[in-house]
Amino acid sequence: MNSVANNTSSNNLHLVTALQEERSAVWALYCQLAEMKPFSSENAIRPMLSEFSQLLIDYISFGHFSIYEHLIAEKQHQTSALSHAEKIYPAFSSITASAVTFSDTYDDGRRKFNTANLAQDLSLLGERLAERMELEDRLCSMLLH
Repeated sequence: MNSVANNTSSNNLHLVTALQEERSAVWALYCQLAEMKPFSSENAIRPMLSEFSQLLIDYISFGHFSIYEHLIAEKQHQTSALSHAEKIYPAFSSITASAVTFSDTYDDGRRKFNTANLAQDLSLLGERLAERMELEDRLCSMLLH
């Protein structure tokens, strides 16, 4: 039984570490993008924006489908943890939708976009990502305990 608990703890730690690594990569690229202001040349920013959008979707998906769903599956018999996770879910899901919308707007070049809105959209996304990180930290804490 102790071996099963150790394996679960190890798996949970691995998930949390992987999430933190993805989060760091997204945030680093976000900061690089934000520093490119003013966004006057669409061609200069497009490759980095494409890379960021792909990384953003990977990160958001990992948090949503790996961390959140793993927590729900693992804590299914702990009503307080489930209740807390269910309270977090609407905000978590809303932030996921915001990130997907950003990515769809500024994707890999399949459509032309107006850089005039990019600074405002990046700022809003940054605020939402900061909220997301706080929620993830709470979910990760529940997963590790």
